[in-house]
Amino acid sequence: MSSEPAPISETARQALEQELADLRTERETVAASLRDSDAQVGDQADAADELQRADTLRRLDDRISRITTRLDRADVAGPPPTDTVGVGSTVTVRFSDGTTDTVQIGEGAAALDRTLVTADSPFGRALLGHRAGDTVSFRAPEGPRSAVVVSLGR
Repeated sequence: MSSEPAPISETARQALEQELADLRTERETVAASLRDSDAQVGDQADAADELQRADTLRRLDDRISRITTRLDRADVAGPPPTDTVGVGSTVTVRFSDGTTDTVQIGEGAAALDRTLVTADSPFGRALLGHRAGDTVSFRAPEGPRSAVVVSLGR
Protein backbone atom coordinates (compact mmCIF):
# COMPACT_ATOMS: atom_id res chain seq x y z
CA MET A 1 0.00 0.00 0.00
CA SER A 2 1.24 3.47 -0.76
CA SER A 3 1.94 6.02 1.96
CA GLU A 4 -0.54 8.49 0.42
CA PRO A 5 -4.10 8.32 1.68
CA ALA A 6 -6.28 7.02 -1.14
CA PRO A 7 -10.06 6.99 -1.40
CA ILE A 8 -11.87 3.70 -1.43
CA SER A 9 -15.11 2.63 -3.06
CA GLU A 10 -18.00 1.46 -0.89
CA THR A 11 -17.76 -2.04 -2.42
CA ALA A 12 -14.05 -2.27 -1.61
CA ARG A 13 -14.66 -0.90 1.91
CA GLN A 14 -17.31 -3.55 2.56
CA ALA A 15 -15.03 -6.29 1.24
CA LEU A 16 -12.16 -5.14 3.47
CA GLU A 17 -14.43 -4.86 6.50
CA GLN A 18 -15.70 -8.41 5.89
CA GLU A 19 -12.15 -9.71 5.45
CA LEU A 20 -11.15 -7.93 8.67
CA ALA A 21 -14.01 -9.55 10.58
CA ASP A 22 -13.09 -12.99 9.18
CA LEU A 23 -9.42 -12.49 10.05
CA ARG A 24 -10.25 -11.44 13.61
CA THR A 25 -12.40 -14.56 14.06
CA GLU A 26 -9.62 -16.77 12.70
CA ARG A 27 -7.09 -15.01 14.93
CA GLU A 28 -9.20 -15.70 18.02
CA THR A 29 -9.34 -19.39 17.11
CA VAL A 30 -5.58 -19.64 16.51
CA ALA A 31 -4.75 -17.66 19.68
CA ALA A 32 -7.01 -19.93 21.74
CA SER A 33 -5.28 -23.03 20.35
CA LEU A 34 -1.91 -21.55 21.32
CA ARG A 35 -3.12 -20.80 24.86
CA ASP A 36 -4.46 -24.35 25.17
CA SER A 37 -1.14 -25.82 24.02
CA ASP A 38 1.00 -23.66 26.36
CA ALA A 39 0.56 -26.13 29.20
CA GLN A 40 2.86 -28.78 27.80
CA VAL A 41 4.59 -29.43 24.52
CA GLY A 42 5.19 -33.12 24.01
CA ASP A 43 7.27 -34.30 21.09
CA GLN A 44 8.89 -32.49 18.16
CA ALA A 45 5.69 -32.72 16.13
CA ASP A 46 3.84 -30.85 18.87
CA ALA A 47 6.56 -28.20 18.93
CA ALA A 48 6.45 -27.84 15.14
CA ASP A 49 2.67 -27.52 15.25
CA GLU A 50 2.93 -24.80 17.88
CA LEU A 51 5.51 -22.91 15.80
CA GLN A 52 3.19 -23.15 12.79
CA ARG A 53 0.28 -21.71 14.80
CA ALA A 54 2.51 -18.89 16.08
CA ASP A 55 3.55 -18.11 12.50
CA THR A 56 -0.11 -18.11 11.42
CA LEU A 57 -0.89 -15.71 14.26
CA ARG A 58 1.85 -13.31 13.09
CA ARG A 59 0.55 -13.49 9.49
CA LEU A 60 -3.00 -12.74 10.66
CA ASP A 61 -1.84 -9.84 12.84
CA ASP A 62 0.08 -8.36 9.90
CA ARG A 63 -2.92 -8.54 7.54
CA ILE A 64 -5.27 -7.14 10.23
CA SER A 65 -2.88 -4.22 10.73
CA ARG A 66 -2.62 -3.50 6.98
CA ILE A 67 -6.41 -3.56 6.50
CA THR A 68 -7.01 -1.36 9.54
CA THR A 69 -4.44 1.15 8.28
CA ARG A 70 -5.98 1.12 4.80
CA LEU A 71 -9.47 1.78 6.14
CA ASP A 72 -8.17 4.59 8.37
CA ARG A 73 -6.34 6.22 5.45
CA ALA A 74 -9.44 5.97 3.26
CA ASP A 75 -11.36 7.95 5.86
CA VAL A 76 -8.71 10.70 5.75
CA ALA A 77 -8.66 10.77 1.92
CA GLY A 78 -12.39 11.30 1.56
CA PRO A 79 -14.51 10.13 -1.38
CA PRO A 80 -13.10 8.97 -4.74
CA PRO A 81 -12.51 11.69 -7.34
CA THR A 82 -15.24 12.40 -9.87
CA ASP A 83 -13.28 14.38 -12.47
CA THR A 84 -10.43 11.92 -13.12
CA VAL A 85 -10.14 8.17 -12.71
CA GLY A 86 -8.63 7.21 -9.36
CA VAL A 87 -8.78 4.41 -6.82
CA GLY A 88 -12.41 4.09 -5.81
CA SER A 89 -13.78 5.50 -9.07
CA THR A 90 -16.60 3.86 -10.99
CA VAL A 91 -15.81 4.11 -14.69
CA THR A 92 -17.84 3.29 -17.79
CA VAL A 93 -15.67 2.46 -20.81
CA ARG A 94 -16.35 1.61 -24.43
CA PHE A 95 -13.93 -0.84 -26.00
CA SER A 96 -12.78 -0.71 -29.61
CA ASP A 97 -15.18 -3.56 -30.48
CA GLY A 98 -18.12 -1.34 -29.40
CA THR A 99 -18.93 -3.12 -26.12
CA THR A 100 -19.25 -1.09 -22.94
CA ASP A 101 -18.54 -2.05 -19.37
CA THR A 102 -18.75 -0.32 -15.99
CA VAL A 103 -15.97 -1.14 -13.54
CA GLN A 104 -14.67 0.05 -10.20
CA ILE A 105 -11.00 0.82 -9.70
CA GLY A 106 -9.81 -0.89 -6.53
CA GLU A 107 -6.56 -1.58 -4.76
CA GLY A 108 -6.54 -5.32 -4.63
CA ALA A 109 -8.33 -8.42 -5.65
CA ALA A 110 -9.53 -9.13 -2.11
CA ALA A 111 -12.96 -7.90 -3.07
CA LEU A 112 -14.53 -10.74 -5.00
CA ASP A 113 -16.40 -8.51 -7.39
CA ARG A 114 -16.45 -9.20 -11.11
CA THR A 115 -16.58 -5.48 -11.84
CA LEU A 116 -13.43 -4.69 -9.83
CA VAL A 117 -10.34 -3.67 -11.78
CA THR A 118 -7.24 -3.41 -9.63
CA ALA A 119 -5.28 -0.17 -9.87
CA ASP A 120 -2.06 -2.09 -10.49
CA SER A 121 -3.42 -4.16 -13.40
CA PRO A 122 -2.58 -3.07 -16.97
CA PHE A 123 -6.16 -1.86 -17.52
CA GLY A 124 -6.31 -0.12 -14.13
CA ARG A 125 -2.96 1.64 -14.65
CA ALA A 126 -4.11 2.79 -18.10
CA LEU A 127 -7.31 4.31 -16.67
CA LEU A 128 -5.78 6.15 -13.68
CA GLY A 129 -5.71 9.92 -14.12
CA HIS A 130 -7.87 9.98 -17.25
CA ARG A 131 -11.12 11.87 -17.83
CA ALA A 132 -14.32 11.20 -19.73
CA GLY A 133 -13.56 11.27 -23.46
CA ASP A 134 -9.95 10.08 -23.09
CA THR A 135 -8.78 6.99 -24.97
CA VAL A 136 -6.54 4.57 -23.08
CA SER A 137 -4.41 1.72 -24.40
CA PHE A 138 -3.34 -1.32 -22.41
CA ARG A 139 -2.06 -4.84 -22.84
CA ALA A 140 -4.63 -7.56 -22.18
CA PRO A 141 -3.91 -11.31 -22.11
CA GLU A 142 -5.25 -11.53 -25.66
CA GLY A 143 -3.07 -8.63 -26.86
CA PRO A 144 -3.14 -4.82 -27.14
CA ARG A 145 -6.54 -3.19 -26.50
CA SER A 146 -7.94 0.28 -26.24
CA ALA A 147 -10.99 1.85 -24.63
CA VAL A 148 -12.64 5.25 -24.37
CA VAL A 149 -13.58 6.55 -20.93
CA VAL A 150 -17.30 7.26 -21.36
CA SER A 151 -18.13 8.52 -17.85
CA LEU A 152 -17.01 8.59 -14.22
CA GLY A 153 -19.04 8.31 -11.07
CA ARG A 154 -18.90 7.01 -7.53
